[in-house]
Amino acid sequence: MDQVQNLPPHMQGEFMKNMEQMQMKDSLVMYNTLVERCFGTCISSFRSKSLDKYETTCLENCASRYIKMTQRVGLRFAEHQAMQQKRAADAAAAAAMK
Repeated sequence: MDQVQNLPPHMQGEFMKNMEQMQMKDSLVMYNTLVERCFGTCISSFRSKSLDKYETTCLENCASRYIKMTQRVGLRFAEHQAMQQKRAADAAAAAAMK
C-alpha cells in the first residue's frame, strides 16, 4: 500500500475507489455464502412465518462458526503473506551481499 502514495493524486482516488468496490463485493459474497450455507443447513420446512427454536439456534451457531472460520482463514492468509514477504526480503538481502 506504500506504493499508492507514489501515484498521482487522480490515480490514488481511482485506486481507492476500486479497492472500496472490491471490499464491498467481497463482503456481499461472504454474506451471500453465509446465508446460503446456513439456510440450507438449518431450515427444513416452511410451516410457519417464524423460525422455531431449533432453527434459530442452528442459524446462530452456523453463522458464528462461519464468521470465526472466515476470520481464521484471513488471519492465516495474512501470516502466509507476511512470511512470503520476509522470505523475499531475506533473499534480496542475501543476493545484495553477494
